[in-house]
Amino acid sequence: MARLYAATGDAIARLDEHHGAWQTTLSLIGTGAQCLALDASDPDIVYAGLREGGVRRTTDGGASWVDCGLPAPGVFSLAVSAADGAVYAGTEPSALYRSDDRGETWVELASLLELPSRPTWSFPPRPWTSHVRWIAPSPHDADLLLVGIELGGLMRSTDRGETWHDHRPGAQRDVHSLAWHPREPGRAYEAGGGGAAWSEDGGDTWHGADEGRDRHYTWSVAVEPGDPELWYVSASTGPYAAHGGRDPQALIYRRNGQWTALSGGLPEPLPAMPYALVAFEGGLVAGLADGQLWGSEDRGDSWERYELDGDALTELHALVRAG
Repeated sequence: MARLYAATGDAIARLDEHHGAWQTTLSLIGTGAQCLALDASDPDIVYAGLREGGVRRTTDGGASWVDCGLPAPGVFSLAVSAADGAVYAGTEPSALYRSDDRGETWVELASLLELPSRPTWSFPPRPWTSHVRWIAPSPHDADLLLVGIELGGLMRSTDRGETWHDHRPGAQRDVHSLAWHPREPGRAYEAGGGGAAWSEDGGDTWHGADEGRDRHYTWSVAVEPGDPELWYVSASTGPYAAHGGRDPQALIYRRNGQWTALSGGLPEPLPAMPYALVAFEGGLVAGLADGQLWGSEDRGDSWERYELDGDALTELHALVRAG
């Protein structure tokens, strides 16, 4: 049995698969849930980030939630370290917090805001502000942490966020999502507004990876657990196509030495931007902005749409897989 959790923009959805059928249950309805993070040690422990309500935690798979008391309301990103269980939350205006006791107490990692590039941080639709779009703790090293500012750069810490190195060479400044390879220390991946990039030295330096794609506005990134050379991005022609609610002009790409646009049963054109990609051994799940879920068991060569019973998904902003 597999389980997915999704943030819909207004709720958290739990999706449980049994014999090919998916049952959907919503919770935190009406709270503005935008992001989520799974505790790798327990599939029933999930954190939800609310745009104006801080962080909530469930320890029973979404049946009940508690307020974690984050001292800033506008949460844009969450992560749980697989190395030491630390919980990280990023906000708008840009700020970063860490909890070492599952959200009971928080410390602000204020030195992030002392980086020389900070005066240049600005989110184009709201140019007076910026936000922490993505947080990626290394699963291999509890001290190593990557953070993406939209729009400002890809920052790196080697002491759990106490101090920071400014935007890393070769990385995209308009960071949308980041990923670590779960088994290959040092390998990290980025999807950004100007393209995709990867690192082989723990996120210190980055290599662009854009030749062979005709769409360079990348949004979600995922990596095959068994092969650090095999990874995926969703991409569109630009932000207005991706997020405008009409034709997203979007594709999902697979890279294994070179980029391949995936179809194999996916609707052409895609009706909505793939906002979330989740890779597992030999497979991939894609969550579209309009709430559709598509899955592949052969690394994107063929796809089927997940039929959902129970509560309907009308939007999808983020997705994680447990089990």
